[in-house]
Amino acid sequence: MSPARLLAIEILAAVEGGGYASDLLAVRSAPLDSRDAGLASEIVMGVLRYQSQLDFLIAHYSGKPAARLDAPVRLALRMGIYQLRYLERIPAHAAVSESVELVKRARKRSAAPFVNAVLRKVRRDPVAWPGRDVELSHPEWILDRWEKQYGRAAAEAIARANLRVPETYVNPETARIQDIGAQSIVPLLQLEAGQTFLDLCAAPGNKTAQALAAGVRGIAADVHWHRLAPMKALGIPLVVMDGTRPLPFRRQFDRILIDAPCSGTGTLARNPEIKWRLEPADIADLHARQVALCEQGWRALAPGGLLVYATCSLEREENEDVIAAVPAGFVVETLTRLPGREPGDGFFAAAIKASRPIA
Repeated sequence: MSPARLLAIEILAAVEGGGYASDLLAVRSAPLDSRDAGLASEIVMGVLRYQSQLDFLIAHYSGKPAARLDAPVRLALRMGIYQLRYLERIPAHAAVSESVELVKRARKRSAAPFVNAVLRKVRRDPVAWPGRDVELSHPEWILDRWEKQYGRAAAEAIARANLRVPETYVNPETARIQDIGAQSIVPLLQLEAGQTFLDLCAAPGNKTAQALAAGVRGIAADVHWHRLAPMKALGIPLVVMDGTRPLPFRRQFDRILIDAPCSGTGTLARNPEIKWRLEPADIADLHARQVALCEQGWRALAPGGLLVYATCSLEREENEDVIAAVPAGFVVETLTRLPGREPGDGFFAAAIKASRPIA
């Protein structure tokens, strides 16, 4: 049994239970050699990116909706079809036999002939997809939102970009792996050596490290210690707190960064499971939290200071509508990056300067 495929189906099952693929892969693939770890990652992320297509093909070849199959059978079929259609270097017999073995190991031995028969029908011929949600492998409600905000061509470009393996970028200032879009946020703060700096939602610390490279005197805050703990090496005060509530600082800060928790719809190439979990109501809930973060950050900003609000979301409610709720300031600069238009993940950021002393 291939350790890569065994790990892949375990992680896909964990993702269906609420886990996050990239985190699970980072931890669980560590004992594997690089080839097996790479194959496990390729299968997991590929299956999640192309899930709509794969489920349509399961029904197409079997006559049974994927949702009605037992989870181990559904996952094994998704994995097998993905390898057969999208991974040219995988021998067909390996993709079929290993998928059958996965079903047997899951104590679904009676389904093994079914899985074998379905996968032997799979071809790489073009398929007439039933709609753009299947062709682009995104929920229609997400595509519809992007079309209304950015236009149909941009919405489809975003979705197609999300189906590609994202490139890896290194920040030259910190030597950390950091998306090229994320690297564009901190410069909006116009940092200078000696300024006081608060990173209100700091974990995992890439933007904090980027800010510290400018010589600021920083404090990093986040809501959970386990997220802050890996940032000890930065050598600055780490504060556990909920940034939506009154902040525990007596001082005010020259510069504040709010890299807010968000839907993450700008990162679907990197975190494809998000698109299958997110619901429209989640965006309204996030908006309320994001506004609260800005209100607390605004109170901690020194007169004449600069606050940068940023998300890796493409949704107006989490971006422009949040900024519109910020009092007593004016927007100095905004930045929007879209997958498929600019390299890297999608991001929104706005630099807001105090226009009067803050009460």
